Amino acid sequence: MTNMINDPECKWLPTTKQIDLAQITKFVAFVNAENNANHQITIDSLYQWSIDEPTKFWSLFWGFSGIVASKKWDEVLINATDMLNAKWFVGSKLNYAENLLKYRNDDLAIVFRNEVQTTITYTHNELYHAVAKLAKAMRQQGVSCNDRVVGLLPNLPHTVIAMLATACIGAVWSSCSPDYGVQGVLDRFGQIEPKLMFSVDGYIYNSKVFDCRDKVKQIVSKLPSLELLVMVDYMHLDIQQSTNMQQNTETNFFTKTDDTQNTQNTHIVSWNDFNDFNQIADKNLNSTIEVTAATTTAIATSAIEFAQVDFDHPLFIMYSSGTTGIPKCIVHGVGGTLIQHLKEHILHTDITYGTKVFYYTTCGWMMWNWLISSLASGGVLMLYDGATMTPNPSVLWDYVVEYGINIFGTSAKYISSLEKIGYSAKQHTNLGGLDSLPSLQAILSTGSPLLPENYDYVYREIKDDVRLCSISGGTDIISCFALGNPTKPIYRGELQQIGFGLNIKILDDDGHELQVGEKGELSCISPFPSQPIYFWNDPDKIKYHKAYFDKIPNVWCHGDFAAITSYGGLIIYGRSDTTLKPSGVRIGTAEIYRQVETVDAVEESVAIGYHAADGDEKVILFVKLRPNYILDDDLIKRIKQIIKIGASPHHVPAMIIAVSDIPRTINGKIAELAVKNMVHGDIVKNKDTLANPES
Repeated sequence: MTNMINDPECKWLPTTKQIDLAQITKFVAFVNAENNANHQITIDSLYQWSIDEPTKFWSLFWGFSGIVASKKWDEVLINATDMLNAKWFVGSKLNYAENLLKYRNDDLAIVFRNEVQTTITYTHNELYHAVAKLAKAMRQQGVSCNDRVVGLLPNLPHTVIAMLATACIGAVWSSCSPDYGVQGVLDRFGQIEPKLMFSVDGYIYNSKVFDCRDKVKQIVSKLPSLELLVMVDYMHLDIQQSTNMQQNTETNFFTKTDDTQNTQNTHIVSWNDFNDFNQIADKNLNSTIEVTAATTTAIATSAIEFAQVDFDHPLFIMYSSGTTGIPKCIVHGVGGTLIQHLKEHILHTDITYGTKVFYYTTCGWMMWNWLISSLASGGVLMLYDGATMTPNPSVLWDYVVEYGINIFGTSAKYISSLEKIGYSAKQHTNLGGLDSLPSLQAILSTGSPLLPENYDYVYREIKDDVRLCSISGGTDIISCFALGNPTKPIYRGELQQIGFGLNIKILDDDGHELQVGEKGELSCISPFPSQPIYFWNDPDKIKYHKAYFDKIPNVWCHGDFAAITSYGGLIIYGRSDTTLKPSGVRIGTAEIYRQVETVDAVEESVAIGYHAADGDEKVILFVKLRPNYILDDDLIKRIKQIIKIGASPHHVPAMIIAVSDIPRTINGKIAELAVKNMVHGDIVKNKDTLANPES
């Protein structure tokens, strides 16, 4: 370390050179040159200025980040005093994919690897041509602006190409990880009526091949709007690469099932055939799919026609956790997503052209969308698909060393798991001893709060000169409320800084601002560009309002229990609502209940999250059984299996406990918060609202 750290809580300090070269420093100089103001801003005053002068901040950052647009805005912000209805950069015309594909050269754009060492790379030119080819095929198939295109895909280059091709057209993209159960996928895709779907025949995880073909057929049979299914033959590709794989029981994708009423209307084609623009209309779910390698030829017949759309044109549909019913469909706009991600990548993460950016994520998590947007800053996408510890705990760190990865994104659970097994990158001989990760500049962690001890472990065993940034935001804003700052110190246990341009306050239940160190609701009191543009099938914004603005009028309440620190950072103590986040994966209790209800032995149930000593949240399921049933090992295994298949492995509870009664409110709603408070030893509020408080 160049700088001396005197504060024992301080784990990292930037050098003078790092501060001088940081994008924040360059942006401050840009603002001062463009703003022509008597008062010059500094790095220290940048955040407050971004809050006091939001239209200046965002409009100047637009110019600094080099956003490509065919038409400039007429007004930066309208309805500024109404968070629900505020609009940004009104009158502008742009395309998200055009901004991600603006670099046209033979430098690397994408590197992909999986746990059996399959490697695929794309240059910027190859990526552009692949997207051009697929977008042309999609247009020929009839996909047009505002149509929905969905992906049931792993973190593959194909997923990136399909999403970008969708955005080129002005269509709307939504994706789920292939480990979701049939009902979990239908709860999401079924609401938005997709026209086209991309899927894989299988995926690899922890040295096992999981065949998805029967699952995909069941899903397609219940999506009447679907006209075309494009299959990526990923499973075949990886089986060829390895001889020691353990394969699950083979299933036939075209096996006849009871749910065939819609299959005759959905055509199917392989990825390669679709890119070749032929044989699309001749294949359906009752024919045989051609087995071809999952690659794409980087030859385009013409330049991409980028649809120029409004700033608030829909781009992505994300999904809420489903706590109170089926997941809400959260629609994020083209411009808000782009400018917010650019701000986070450039100013907070210090991504520049050629920075190699990795985030361990699935395509059902907003961090995937966040990662892909780094192309707009010139970042190289470092994709990975597979388990984090297979074939050994160094697999991801070997990836860092081999390709010189600069930004490494992961979850707090992963870091904690490494610590528990005693893993040390510094001592791993394949990683080069004490100078084990020379390329690594920053480690980002999200999903759950990073504990102070996790900071100690990273600096002791991974790398002592690295920016360790705990970041937090969510699906709701497709971005972060708090994250890093490459020009400031890092203190153990804290999120380093609130995001520029985000007017964050910690409020009590009555909406009063709390002081430094006081715990309360993490809230945003002013509009910001990456707010959802609307919820799907919510024309009057009733669901939208209820999700964020019901608690405190005209204030975004995010659902995190947090406090501002004396250093200006943020500590998040957990969720202030009942959303569950085991291993950092955000899920909802209703998704668990929908599966448990199919078990004859269970009369009703309640699920809560229990904060374990390691900082992770464990799901506990309490079940009230029907008469003459007992909760034995066989029933516990059956319940867990049903939840795993119907929802996902993340939804499976750590513990299942039988109880005689489950508390409900007078109007019949299960009182999840009361149960959670009781288990954690906290006060159970409003007992008088319970119909059976004795429970």
